[in-house]
Amino acid sequence: MNPRTLIAILAALVAALVVTIFRMQIGITHRSDPAQRIERGRALVENVGMCADCHTPRLAGGKLDRARWLQGAPLGFKPLVEMPWKAVAPSIAGLPGFSEEQAVGFFMNGLRPNGTECLPPMPAYRLSHDDAVDLVAYLKSLPAGS
Repeated sequence: MNPRTLIAILAALVAALVVTIFRMQIGITHRSDPAQRIERGRALVENVGMCADCHTPRLAGGKLDRARWLQGAPLGFKPLVEMPWKAVAPSIAGLPGFSEEQAVGFFMNGLRPNGTECLPPMPAYRLSHDDAVDLVAYLKSLPAGS
């Protein structure tokens, strides 16, 4: 093998290793283990989407009611101007009314299965497929609300 070919092969291997390490550092890895997907989904729900702020009832002192986690709640705020508005955040524990495929689509394109958008203040998320799958895995792992 000539030296240039060997150098090219080694450079390609080093580049692949660097990309793999970078992806691992920022959390982009293939997650086929359901427990990993659920845990990552929990992190997205709790630390990125902050879903509990609207979808979990609050106790008298204002703290989130962990006993009714993501079971839906009336919103404690409203817009200053007249506009379409959802005054009650629905239960998202267990994702009632959504199949996994529908829920993943919802979090990727912001549209309900019937093609309509959610009312504010729910944002129209545009998650990646992997993020949406992980988020849905977590929400589907929770007991559905009553």
